[in-house]
Amino acid sequence: QVQLVESGGGLVQAGGSLRLSCAASGLTFNDYAMGWFRQAPGKERDFVPVVTWSGTSAYYADSVKGRFTISRDNPKNTVYLQMNSLKPEDTAVYFCAAPKDTHTLVTGFRQYGYWGQGTQVNVSS
Repeated sequence: QVQLVESGGGLVQAGGSLRLSCAASGLTFNDYAMGWFRQAPGKERDFVPVVTWSGTSAYYADSVKGRFTISRDNPKNTVYLQMNSLKPEDTAVYFCAAPKDTHTLVTGFRQYGYWGQGTQVNVSS
């Protein structure tokens, strides 16, 4: 059974930083790209970044480029999201996710088959 468990959310002032972690189990972690999504109240779940299975490449939503960094530690089965220069509009529940298929790099949430429970990030102005 695949499990993805996020941690590291919380309340931070605008301009501050947070680091999210996602621990994976039940899948061959280094066969899967890993993504982060976020969902604000009343809005759709939006793509944030995705990192390749090897960790050598990553792609970001325009809204977070230059502020967020995704990385992974394959021996630890963990993916991270370093969030700097946070803005109030970054407030959302953040989810880590793995695609339905191995060795695929995708950004649409419907292409992901495994999801964590989410962690809340609140950025105050």
